[in-house]
Amino acid sequence: MTGLFGKKKSLKEYRQKKDWEEVARAYYDLGAAAMDRGDLNRAVLWLNRADTVYSASDEVYEQTKENRLFRKEIVSDCAERMGALENAPLLYNELPAEVDEKSAELTDPQLRIWGLLSMARLVRLGERLSKLPGCEVLGELGWAVDVIFKSIRQPVTQEEYGRLMDVCNGFYDFGDSEAFYGGGEIEVPGSEPFEVFDLNGMMGAPMELNDYIDNHLRLLSALSQNRRPPAAESSIVGCALLPDYYVRTGADNLAETPRVKAELSRIWSDYIFVLSRFTWEDVEKRISNYKNLDILRLAEVEQSCGGDRAVRL
Repeated sequence: MTGLFGKKKSLKEYRQKKDWEEVARAYYDLGAAAMDRGDLNRAVLWLNRADTVYSASDEVYEQTKENRLFRKEIVSDCAERMGALENAPLLYNELPAEVDEKSAELTDPQLRIWGLLSMARLVRLGERLSKLPGCEVLGELGWAVDVIFKSIRQPVTQEEYGRLMDVCNGFYDFGDSEAFYGGGEIEVPGSEPFEVFDLNGMMGAPMELNDYIDNHLRLLSALSQNRRPPAAESSIVGCALLPDYYVRTGADNLAETPRVKAELSRIWSDYIFVLSRFTWEDVEKRISNYKNLDILRLAEVEQSCGGDRAVRL
């Protein structure tokens, strides 16, 4: 325990000094130690963070690239460990696989709506995080959700298309920024603070948001030019699960963590919903409810699950 505390204390100091090579090394050490003792959720958490930090920007990448020992002992081993963990029976792996399997049963519009509903559940969290320096793009989520939903039913203006492209590019840049991995955090009533870097779980929310919006922009462009549109993707569906936050703050069994269970319930409720004979008014109501949902607020005994039933947290 003393060693682990020491590593986390050093990690905080390295982040304050913006010594990203040492930050990546500290994350790797935490992840490798967790994997060696069989704590695979925390191994995924820390090793993914190490990978994100040392590959996030040209400056950080070049800094580690010049250190041959670092790349041999940490970067290569980290990649090998992460590859091995991809086959582990963890929620980190099982949910994306199940979502991908279920998405094969959906039409392209159904899959796009399924993803949009998950994206809507990040709106309130994004609004809070957007107050932190460099995180302003997260405050655009609500607007982006509304415009994407509008564009499914009717054409958008050039101004809306251009702004949506700016938001898309903003998420791409954000995922490589110090604002993302540098340690910014917000308070969570009754729980430990939420770090911006807690969005790094699964593929990483910034990447998932960028991919989803980019795919939708390419869809709109293809439709306007009578070309074959790109197929919808499913990775955005898990974006509001936030497994890194719960693992980092002490959860040993992700699937039994109350807020994780609540989000899983919403994901599969949405799946049933998109298979139903819904109306656009039904979708709009569900999106509106989700945009007002605080997915981190454990104190709420009941929360709306898309407007059709309650989920007890």
